Amino acid sequence: MLAHFNDPQGRSGSVFAEPVKDVNVSFEFFPPKTPKMEETLWNSITTLEELNPSFVSVTYGAGGTTRERTHNTVKRIIDETSLKPAAHLTCVGASKDEINDVIRDYHAAGVRSIVALRGDAPEGSTQYEPHPGGYANATELVSGIREIGDFDISVAAYPEIHPDSPNLAADLDNLKRKIDAGANRAITQFFFDADSYFRFMDHCSSYGIDVPIVPGILPVTNFTNLKKFAGACGASLPAWLGEMFEGLDARPQTRNLVAASVASEMCRRLYAGGVRDFHFYTLNRAELTYAICHMLGIRGTSAE
Repeated sequence: MLAHFNDPQGRSGSVFAEPVKDVNVSFEFFPPKTPKMEETLWNSITTLEELNPSFVSVTYGAGGTTRERTHNTVKRIIDETSLKPAAHLTCVGASKDEINDVIRDYHAAGVRSIVALRGDAPEGSTQYEPHPGGYANATELVSGIREIGDFDISVAAYPEIHPDSPNLAADLDNLKRKIDAGANRAITQFFFDADSYFRFMDHCSSYGIDVPIVPGILPVTNFTNLKKFAGACGASLPAWLGEMFEGLDARPQTRNLVAASVASEMCRRLYAGGVRDFHFYTLNRAELTYAICHMLGIRGTSAE
């Protein structure tokens, strides 16, 4: 169980606290669809590389819709940067043989880390359906990856319960199965209440889940889109968050300042409760994530 807010003077839970020295960060990117988006992605990767992340992950579209672009992005990260890439992989819309080929291709390219996910229902479907000849879920996928190679495997966790889970117990059972199958860590869905993460950690402890559970941090870049993301993944949006971003749709610079402050404050609260690893969903927007890391205390190589 984490020592929640264990700083007696309360300083480590404030954005005005001393810069931290014992934090690890990781970043998620998505593969580009256009040349312009590719330029944005690589500017983001170059900017965040100097923060020396423990790894960076690259998303994988439902049904393998970004399979080639994901693979190309991961391969370029290996060839052109010092970063350690973790490739996303889902079960949707592919047979075991097809997925196993992707795993072997990643291994041959030098990838040794995978984020193993069940995946969402394909566009046009209302619910997830396993491929007839595929991996039924993330637990089976983790087992399949383990049979092919010695990968570092991350899986997903849901502090506010996955939308497809009937209750918390079922959700924790599912997470425990993924860990028992060989996952090294879990990365959470985004959330905006630090206490929800701490409660989730207590529940995980009671289930014997003892691998690192890394909080996923999503800086707010567009509140309208955020509501869609939250509705799809079961994350709650507190009323104060909507009020904080009200009226800022036409003021992107102000919105970014507010977003950086909100995320930094939550990271500090998590840090005060014992968290030392943070995973940022960057949406390929480096400066916002860079600002949050800076306020947390992480300094890039250009500042040394």
